[in-house]
Amino acid sequence: MIRFKHPTVIAAVRTDADFATALTSESRLIFDLMPSIRKVKERTDRAHQAGKRLFLHMDLVEGIGKDAAGLEYVREQGADGIISTRAGMIRPAKETGLLTVQRFFMVDSQSVRTAEETLKTTRADMIEVMPGLLPKVIEKLAVSGRTPVIAGGLIETVEEIRAAFAAGASAVSTAKVELWKNFARLTENVTADD
Repeated sequence: MIRFKHPTVIAAVRTDADFATALTSESRLIFDLMPSIRKVKERTDRAHQAGKRLFLHMDLVEGIGKDAAGLEYVREQGADGIISTRAGMIRPAKETGLLTVQRFFMVDSQSVRTAEETLKTTRADMIEVMPGLLPKVIEKLAVSGRTPVIAGGLIETVEEIRAAFAAGASAVSTAKVELWKNFARLTENVTADD
């Protein structure tokens, strides 16, 4: 399981250029949102050489089955973990030794209750709440402290990052390069205890 000692900004990448930038950023985690079977090994190796951990979005992966064999392949290529909205992907991924991020799209109060119940069975290592501009939901899910909460989606400003941390998020994932490129300055004076 990953525990965040400090507020963290995660580099969420879709393109080769963004991936290259993420490798030189201060972000220690990279979420590959558009992974391809052709690039898994190369990207994993490059991420590890740069001292980063790489998570693949299994729901969007190209050329790899969304099943136990696909998860085993991803692990064999050296990926550190997966991201998925599918509860049926989380447990098998954990069983293969991969770290897991379960994404939840929050559209109403029932979505929150469903997320809480789902987490009891999947035991994901981390959860990602989307969109990440939901402080009330982040607070509710972060209150247990057992599973780190990542705020993701629609995070576009420093103020939104700070609001997510203040609500209890352990990390923020964003595709906005300028927010993760040099994130240390963005999170100054913000601690996980705020």
